[in-house]
Amino acid sequence: MLRAEEAIRILEEAEEVCTASEVNAAVARIALEVTAQLGMRQPLVLVVMSGAVVFAGQLLSQLPFPLELDYLHVSRYGHDNAGGVLRWLEEPHMDIAGRTLLVVDDILDEGITLEAIRNHLLEQGAAACYTAVFAEKNLGRKKPIVADFVGVTLPNRYLFGFGMDVSGAWRNLPAVYAVGRP
Repeated sequence: MLRAEEAIRILEEAEEVCTASEVNAAVARIALEVTAQLGMRQPLVLVVMSGAVVFAGQLLSQLPFPLELDYLHVSRYGHDNAGGVLRWLEEPHMDIAGRTLLVVDDILDEGITLEAIRNHLLEQGAAACYTAVFAEKNLGRKKPIVADFVGVTLPNRYLFGFGMDVSGAWRNLPAVYAVGRP
């Protein structure tokens, strides 16, 4: 956990890469796209903890159709800056067999975690598994999964804010920042 002084220093030295207005517009656009695609399917929405909580909270309130809500928790990062071994910390609590799922996550980085989640849920009997990410990081190379719904594309830098953290801090910011300056 960062001390408050260190967290404030990181934010002061960071570059804003997606404003709060851009965040809100992206969430509203994704809500329209999800509604058009899944509005009549009563999906089970699965929020990937903990990063997707902020995005999911804003997205769900803009979905004008019946749905059910659950969560799952997997991690490759913990408080590290680089991905490691995928760990399933919490499986969905609701039965997913035969269901249309919408997995909501904060960011599509390398794609390893989201692909593993989708594959696991389909192996567990889901009828369909759609994915929505607030941000996709532009890595300049092909990823193992393409998200069905993407809010914004951001640079290949260490990002935080709007659900994404830096050493556990700043998930609560309404905008997205990159650590340091380019």
